[in-house]
Amino acid sequence: MVRVPGRPLFGVAVALALVASGCGSTGLTPVTYPDSSVPCPAGLHGWKLEVLDRRARRESTEGIQALVGQSIRQSFPGCQWDSAAGAGAGRVQIEIHRFAARQDGNTWEAAADWSVLASDPSGRTLTEFEANEEVSRPNYRGSNNEKEALREAFDRAMRRTLAGLRAVTSVAVFRLPGRTVPQRASLGRLRPGAASPSPWGTSGPGARGIAASGLERFSHPPGPEVL
Repeated sequence: MVRVPGRPLFGVAVALALVASGCGSTGLTPVTYPDSSVPCPAGLHGWKLEVLDRRARRESTEGIQALVGQSIRQSFPGCQWDSAAGAGAGRVQIEIHRFAARQDGNTWEAAADWSVLASDPSGRTLTEFEANEEVSRPNYRGSNNEKEALREAFDRAMRRTLAGLRAVTSVAVFRLPGRTVPQRASLGRLRPGAASPSPWGTSGPGARGIAASGLERFSHPPGPEVL
């Protein structure tokens, strides 16, 4: 290693370690839940996956994107992904709204919350759903409760995501002309580049739980965060 004048070698080594750690910046590792009965969603052989960070404070973006992306790819070993998918690939887009944990008295509150949109090769929507999981964990002595709470929330949200993608069948890909899947009004914010709504406008099934936990959607909560 070449010593940089005026800069300690320790700092350079730390920087290289962080680059090599991949998902390590989140403190978590990908989860893998393959299902031999559904090696690839909708009977397709290829998918393009896009993971977007829509949080207000976009810290550790690359680590979180890699964490979510690798978990999905590894859970569908029968798929060809991204550049290997070919022209007839479907598309999965995930928008992350919350991914954080904070301490509240003697408990840790964690949330993993994202939107999932899957479309067929022609661009028609096959499915759209929310994966919104919140966890409260007691502040156990001698445990990294912040990390463990977020790990549990992430695991639950990923299981929900995989189940939703496996529910997309080949029948949906070959719908009769003119038949479309109903889309909710929230679909507009799933377009690439679309700005996230204000957290004060949060609504839907998870809104009550979001308010109760203090973890506002589309932003990090105040206080300690998992990087």
